[in-house]
Amino acid sequence: MTSASNTASTSAPKKRSPLALTVIIVGVLVVAFFSFSGFYTDFLWYNQLGFTEVLTTQWIGTIAMFLVGFIAMAVPVWLSIHLAYRLRPVYAKLSSQLDRYQELIEPLRRLATYGIPVVLGLFAGLSIAGRWREVLLWFNSSPTGTLDPQFGLDASFYMFDLPFYRGVVAFASAVILLSLLLTAAVCYLYGSIHLSGRELRISKHARIQIAVLAGVYLLLQAVSIWFDQYATLTSSSPLFTGVNFTDANATIPGKMILAGIAALVAILFFVTAFVGRWRLPIVGTALLLVSALVVGLAYPALVQRFQVDPNAKTLEAPYLQHNIDLTREAFGLSDVREIPYAATTDAEPGALRSDAETTANIRIIDPAVVTKSFQQLEQFKQYYSFPKVMDVDRYEIDGRSQDAVVAVRELNQSGIDASKWVNTALVYTHGYGLVAAYGNKRSSDGQPVFMQSGIPSTGKLGDFEPRIYFGETSPSYSIVGAKKGADPIELDYPASREGDQQTYYTFTGDGGPKLDNVFNKLVYALKFQSEQIFLSSDVTNNSQILYDRSPLQRVKKAAPYLDLDSDPYPSVVDGRIVWIVDGYTTSADFPYSKTVSLSNSIRDQEGRPSYALDDINYMRNSVKATVDAYDGSVKLYAWDTDDAILKTWQKVYPNTLHPISEMSADLMSHVRYPNDMFKVQRKILGDYHVTNAGQFFSDSDKWITPNDPQSKKDDPRLQPPYYLTMQMPGQEKPSFSLYSSFIPPGKGEDSRNVLTGYLAADANAGNEKGKKAEDYGKLRLLTLTSGDAIPGPGQVQNTFNANQEVSKEINLLKQGQTEVINGNLLTLPVGGGLLYVQPVYVQSSGTTKFPLLQRVLVAFGDKIAFKSTLDEALDDLFGGDSGASAGDGGIVPDPGTTPDPGTTPDPGTENPGTENPGTGTPVDPAQAEALRTALNDAAQAMKDKQKALESGDWTAYGAADKALSDAVDRANAALK
Repeated sequence: MTSASNTASTSAPKKRSPLALTVIIVGVLVVAFFSFSGFYTDFLWYNQLGFTEVLTTQWIGTIAMFLVGFIAMAVPVWLSIHLAYRLRPVYAKLSSQLDRYQELIEPLRRLATYGIPVVLGLFAGLSIAGRWREVLLWFNSSPTGTLDPQFGLDASFYMFDLPFYRGVVAFASAVILLSLLLTAAVCYLYGSIHLSGRELRISKHARIQIAVLAGVYLLLQAVSIWFDQYATLTSSSPLFTGVNFTDANATIPGKMILAGIAALVAILFFVTAFVGRWRLPIVGTALLLVSALVVGLAYPALVQRFQVDPNAKTLEAPYLQHNIDLTREAFGLSDVREIPYAATTDAEPGALRSDAETTANIRIIDPAVVTKSFQQLEQFKQYYSFPKVMDVDRYEIDGRSQDAVVAVRELNQSGIDASKWVNTALVYTHGYGLVAAYGNKRSSDGQPVFMQSGIPSTGKLGDFEPRIYFGETSPSYSIVGAKKGADPIELDYPASREGDQQTYYTFTGDGGPKLDNVFNKLVYALKFQSEQIFLSSDVTNNSQILYDRSPLQRVKKAAPYLDLDSDPYPSVVDGRIVWIVDGYTTSADFPYSKTVSLSNSIRDQEGRPSYALDDINYMRNSVKATVDAYDGSVKLYAWDTDDAILKTWQKVYPNTLHPISEMSADLMSHVRYPNDMFKVQRKILGDYHVTNAGQFFSDSDKWITPNDPQSKKDDPRLQPPYYLTMQMPGQEKPSFSLYSSFIPPGKGEDSRNVLTGYLAADANAGNEKGKKAEDYGKLRLLTLTSGDAIPGPGQVQNTFNANQEVSKEINLLKQGQTEVINGNLLTLPVGGGLLYVQPVYVQSSGTTKFPLLQRVLVAFGDKIAFKSTLDEALDDLFGGDSGASAGDGGIVPDPGTTPDPGTTPDPGTENPGTENPGTGTPVDPAQAEALRTALNDAAQAMKDKQKALESGDWTAYGAADKALSDAVDRANAALK
């Protein structure tokens, strides 16, 4: 009895511990909750932004593609295993070794029958879950209107249809191949396939199953080979991208033949399934392999070697012409206006008279140099910062368009005590104000002259919301908002003077998900790993959490199909500060078009970003986006409505894009031609400015972008394009433009740094609501035809550095603890030639330093000048009279040198009551009195401004800055 009970107790299964089950269940719930919280916070973010359909489309597409991949893999594999086992011979004679294998596998057979398909299905589902974009593009594809010259198909077939079809065929081939291999394994294990000596026996059911699967696989390969002929339109050869002579006359016909042979062999396998003879499909398979070697490889190689290579220029000409035409089409270069430009090198007096407007707008403030000036003059507190490189914009000031160097005063939390959560999350939440300096003016001591500055913000740009909650350096998250009537806790801006209290503020917009319930607080506490979000009494039901605050990040999440320009820029638009972001649609599948690396093409002195799709052969600036700096709202405007990719995505996301007609006049006036698009276009035009196939083939007229003269010798960077207001040949008046120059290619001492071309894009979109300016985006390419060599940027910089007079003055500027900084070297097509302008800055080498503009270098032909102002330099360069006035002719005088109105000028000095100091022409007494008053007011304003800066009185500083700006305007008016 005891023995029986012991036996029963030892054979009874052990029960799981309740504690262990509880731990497992709790663990699963915790993991599930963390996963859910991530999805939930994403939904809250997108829902608040108004782009929920973007997220739900992504979720639905990913889930749908996972299920399709799982089912499409798991079901055929399971069916193959199941049929192979069910149709096995009942009395098969197996070897002793197979018997042992069966004994080992049989206990796991049922698990393997379902487990293998499930595991393979999971892998398949995960591998194609991210391909939902490809499916949606195929389903919603829009025609481009461009037909390929080889097959006569619309380019959309290659961009949307072909990738989808080839993906389907590749996936189906993988499914059938795995099914075939597993079928063969099961059949062998259970005796349907029996190897006895040299004899291979296959049961009828196994033969049918294997032959059908093999036939389907070969049929899929036939389809794949057929599609491969279309892929030749985007394949690259050493000479160009697209179908060449060998492809058209050997490779493509060969693929058609191979596809036919593969289809024929597939039919032979289907026949074998019923007649039971394996000889024909085996012979056919061998024939297919031999044909692949002969027709697919040997014949094209023979054609290339013995027919094309000896006659390449003639035979390849029509195909190369297709490549030239379609590459220019793919990158928006079909309508480039080429203008022969016989540039002169003679700097004659009065040469700039016909370019007076351009000369008056030459930008002498370098946005890459004056950052420290902005920091020292406008940062005010350590928790504010400016970007490394300023942006260039334009504003209408007193009825005239004025180029401006701009930046927003962003919050920089590295300047505060970050150990206190209250500080980083609740108090220091936003930056304050936009600072803008005239691009063509500087003060007498070399500082920028601001059109908008100070805290509170004052200047020429009118009233606007100055707070920057969403910017390029905003904190990872901030919690804002409070109950109505509650005391504000967000620091708005610092005290104006000693003894004053800080100014505080409460965010009133709709900028982030609301923390209006316990659950939302909990999930965000988990997301940002901060229990304070959940526990703090300052986080109320009226609170909002702001995160993902970078303009690029917000636009990318709202429009994931766009590549974004690396340089978003802030503008004051309709009383708000908004970030303007350029969005691009790109593809790597446009027929015949050259493939380039996007990141390498835009890499220059300003750096290089990275992109998910880096190798592209098609690009359009299809979307203009804005991000409100106050509430983070994103608006996407369909800019290029002819772009097929954008049309396709509009079908996918029908409610996310606004028409261009909704863009206000003020917004239109700040839209500009995109920087990165222009860089890619200049890269393409370096080769493809040549439009004749014969000339292109000779490879004798390639151009490259010159290196920036200021880049390091061991790390040369391309000279970035520059925004300037100028009048190109062929234009009736100056326009805000973006330009770059070209020189011949070469390495080391063999390179010739002389100009061969000059490319400019009309960057002004106009100022009418919802209507582009007629010339916006027009590209003008000056091809230099003069017999005289026009020096390039590197050669001009070398001349500047080597000139004895310039070196002597620079050495004087370097005396004491100072260093000299060369600004951007600008090139302007004026005076019948090319004018170079370079500001020269001086800054202290001590701990507190910022650059001051002290001199301007100019060059025209082989002549140079180096003076205190651009006006003086141009006059000196052009024989004493350039014929035009530059924008810095009316600089603010130093207060210490301004004559007192009651004193008498020394003999020999200029009398402002009798002569205009800007032009040397006589003026009437009333004009002289107005000038004298304006100069004295400017001197007093500078004293007041400096005093306010030293005392930290920002209100007085803003008032003095405005008074100084008004005095300068009155002085300029008196000088006219």
